[in-house]
Amino acid sequence: MSEYKLQTPLTEEDILKLRSGDKVLLSGLVYTARDAAHKRLFQALEKGEKLPFPIEGAVIYYVGPSPAPPGRPIGSAGPTTSYRMDTYAPKLYELGLKATIGKGKRNEAVKDALKAYKGVYFGATGGAGALLSQCIKQAKVIAYEDLGPEAIRVLQVQDFPLLVINDAFGGELYVEPNYNK
Repeated sequence: MSEYKLQTPLTEEDILKLRSGDKVLLSGLVYTARDAAHKRLFQALEKGEKLPFPIEGAVIYYVGPSPAPPGRPIGSAGPTTSYRMDTYAPKLYELGLKATIGKGKRNEAVKDALKAYKGVYFGATGGAGALLSQCIKQAKVIAYEDLGPEAIRVLQVQDFPLLVINDAFGGELYVEPNYNK
């Protein structure tokens, strides 16, 4: 397992050096989107409209942050369960998305899309939203403000700690919990 510092937008070269289990400190712009926002992104695509952010090389973080406390750009910002976006993810990877951030497993269609379009799925530590928010230096709603916490935001992150769960080669990092111990 290796450690990398990466800057967005991500390139194919960035993606192809990553393997499941690698640690990444990500800096740059990251976009937030959850279920409702993904539905609207696809409605826009169906109408032939432009997406509200550049998808090529982008990273989407599955998060619905809490309100920002005084003096902070964002509140707690922990990952949400990723499988709810599995219906949408393959098409976004096809359009140039390079990474998603969340928690939990992805379905086979997403894993196939990672291989076909050279993408990765990063895991962020669930339950650590307050700590993760410390790596977010700026946050601004850029689309679907009416969705509240699920609005699309652009985040400026610095050394955001991630773990490569699924890589572009079919590698997967997952440990089945053993509740019998």
